[in-house]
Amino acid sequence: MKTWHEIRGFPVAIRLLLVNQLGVNTGFYLLIPYLALHLSEDLGMSAAVVGIVLGVRNLSQQGLFLIGGSASDRLGARGVIIAGCALRTVGFGLFALGDGLPVLLAASVLSGLAGALFNPAVRAYLALEAGERKAEAFALFNVFATTGALIGPLLGSALLLVDFRASALTAAGIFAVLTVAQAMVLPARKVTSSGNSVLADWREVVGNRGFMAFALAMVGLFTMENQLYLLLPDGARRATGWDGAAGLVFLVGTLTNLWLQLRITRALKARGSRARWISAGLALMGLSFVPSMVVSGYGTAPDGLADAALRALPVLAGALLLYVGVMIAQPFVMELIPDFGRPELTGTYFGLFYVVSGIAAAVGNTVVGWAMDAGEYADAPWLPWACCVVSGLASACGVAWLHRRRILPGRPVAVPVTAREASDA
Repeated sequence: MKTWHEIRGFPVAIRLLLVNQLGVNTGFYLLIPYLALHLSEDLGMSAAVVGIVLGVRNLSQQGLFLIGGSASDRLGARGVIIAGCALRTVGFGLFALGDGLPVLLAASVLSGLAGALFNPAVRAYLALEAGERKAEAFALFNVFATTGALIGPLLGSALLLVDFRASALTAAGIFAVLTVAQAMVLPARKVTSSGNSVLADWREVVGNRGFMAFALAMVGLFTMENQLYLLLPDGARRATGWDGAAGLVFLVGTLTNLWLQLRITRALKARGSRARWISAGLALMGLSFVPSMVVSGYGTAPDGLADAALRALPVLAGALLLYVGVMIAQPFVMELIPDFGRPELTGTYFGLFYVVSGIAAAVGNTVVGWAMDAGEYADAPWLPWACCVVSGLASACGVAWLHRRRILPGRPVAVPVTAREASDA
C-alpha cells in the first residue's frame, strides 16, 4: 500500500514510464531468452548463425546507446521513447513472421536499435521530471523492471506451449500498446539546446573525468548483476540437481524487491551521502557471493528433497543479498549520473554510461564464464564466485576513493522528513 501511495504522488508522466518499464521487461524477457532455442531447434540454424543473430541484436543496442542519449537531448525524450517502442514492435513482429536470415538480421537490428533509443531516453525523462525525488523515482523504476523480468519468462514459457510465433506476436503487441499509450499520454517537454554540435557534446561528456572514473568504477555493479542470469542460476542447479531451482533465484529477488526497494531508498536517502550508500551496496553485492563460494564444492547429487533444500539455502541467501545490494546502490547511481553535467546533456550522460555498462557486462560475463570452465577443469569450483567477490569489493573501494577525493557531485541538503512522512515509510 505504501508503494502505491508513493506512486500516486508522482505526476502522470512518471507513472506511465513505470508501467512502460514493466511492459518493456515483460515483452523483452518473454521472447529473447527463448530466441536461441527457436533459431537452433525450430529453424535448424547452426550455432555460428545463432551467435551472429544474437550478436547483431546486442551490438545494435550496446553500441548505439550514445546515439540514443544524444537524440533524447536534441529531439526530446518523449519522441525518442515512442520511436524506440515502435521500432521494437516492428522488430519483434519480424521475429514472428520471418524465417530467413536477412529478415532475422533485420529484426535483430531493429530490436537492438529500439533499446538503444528508449533506454537512455526513459531515464533522462524520469530524471528531469522527478526533480528532487529522483532516487525514489528510480527505486520504483527498479521495482517495475524487476517485476517485468520475472513475469516475462513465466509468460514466455506458457506461450511456448503454443509456439514461438505466439511469444513473438505477444511481445510485439505489448510494445505496440506501450507505443500508443505514450503517444497519447506522455507530455511533451520543451527541448533546451546544448549550444554545441553532437560531437562537441560527446567530447564534453567523455572529457568529464569524474564521470568517466565513476562509470568505470561501476563495472563491478553490472558484472555482478549479470550473474543473476549466469552464475547464480548455474549454482542453484548444481546445488539442488533441479533445473527449476534457477527460477527460485528470480522469485526470491522479485518478492524482496517489491517489499523492500522503496523502504530502503527512502530510509537511506535521509542518512548519508549517495556515494556512501553506492559503495555499501557494491560491497554487499560482492560479499553476496561468499555463501555460494563456501559451499561450491558439492561433488555429489543431493540425497533427497531435504538435502536439496539445504543445499539451495546458501545460494538463495546469496541471491537475496545480491538483490539487496542492487536495491541499495542502483537508485543512487541513477540519481547521481545527471548531476555530473548540464541538464541539456542528461540523455548523453545516460547513453555513455550504458555503453560502458554494456562493455562491462560483456567482459565480466566472459571472465566469469572462463572462471567457471577453469574452476571445473582445475577442481576449483570456488573460482568464479571469488572473481565476483573481488569485482564487488574493488568497485566499492573505487567509489569510496572517488568520494574521498571529492570527485563525485554533491547533493543539496534534504528537507527533513516529517513525522507523518516517517510513519508512511
